[in-house]
Amino acid sequence: MAADEPNSGPIPGSSHGDGIAPAPATFSSADANAPGFAEALARLPEGSSEGRFEGARWGVTVRRSTDGKRVWLYGEARDGSDIVSFNLYHLQAAGAALKPCEMSSQKVVDFVLGFVPDGEHQQMG
Repeated sequence: MAADEPNSGPIPGSSHGDGIAPAPATFSSADANAPGFAEALARLPEGSSEGRFEGARWGVTVRRSTDGKRVWLYGEARDGSDIVSFNLYHLQAAGAALKPCEMSSQKVVDFVLGFVPDGEHQQMG
């Protein structure tokens, strides 16, 4: 794939770029397999989008690798009060591995399940 094609090269956020390795994250496949997580993540559009989470406006960027093995998400509250960032790796032997970036897996799961992109209506359970 040429360098100017979309999705070429490393997924943003996969390293800090400042020579500092990301903090080790504790994760389990159970986090990535939380009920509804995979479906909610699959519904999020590729690229940048806007929406709501817990009543606040958020901007979210989602990148998916061309081989389908990695998903990267970075979200930021528009008022600057919070962020969510993670990598999800689809591993043959171990299933999905969720790697939050310096936050809990539960925060990531809650965000993916609760974020509603503009143009979608939140379903009432």
